[in-house]
Amino acid sequence: MPRLKRPSFAFEDEYTGIVCGLDEVGRGPLAGPVVAAAVIIRRDVMPKKILREINDSKKIPEAKRAILWEQIHEYAEVSIAECSVGEIDTINILQASLRAMGLALAGLKIKPDVALVDGNQSPALPCPVKTIIGGDGLSFSIAAASIVAKHYRDNLMIKIANDFPHYGWETNAGYGTAHHLQALEKHGVTPHHRRSFAPVAQRLLKTA
Repeated sequence: MPRLKRPSFAFEDEYTGIVCGLDEVGRGPLAGPVVAAAVIIRRDVMPKKILREINDSKKIPEAKRAILWEQIHEYAEVSIAECSVGEIDTINILQASLRAMGLALAGLKIKPDVALVDGNQSPALPCPVKTIIGGDGLSFSIAAASIVAKHYRDNLMIKIANDFPHYGWETNAGYGTAHHLQALEKHGVTPHHRRSFAPVAQRLLKTA
């Protein structure tokens, strides 16, 4: 049986100097901001047992992500940024995602020499960029960024759900699940919905 691919420092080791990983979460949801994280792992101090747990955030249970969130903050430089629903509707979700990644990198206290970015779209950054499709499952730095971004955004959506309890954001994180779409039809559009996204735009047309 072939060995399953897991993150490593193989991409990081292609460069000298400081390497950061960048990832975003929240392109697809109908509601909430898009969030990006930039992470520079301090390889000299991060325990190997933690590295063995770091992977694509989608493959990690929520409880484990919460633990890794704390551990990554302890052994890495971390910066988080978000672009609002208003920005998403104004400049589109792709540009908002790229902007969030740029803001996350700018927020790092240590400036990286190169950035590894998940996907195939390169944000405008003040350092060289390498895009890696599926990078959150291949690079420790990107995987760590994916964990940070997802944990942050999921918890943000849980907080927003307290004020708008009908849409199930505490479990669907704003994605267009059947429950969310039914609630959108019944209860209407909130300030946290992305008006440029088709299901929300269609709902708005019904009340225009």
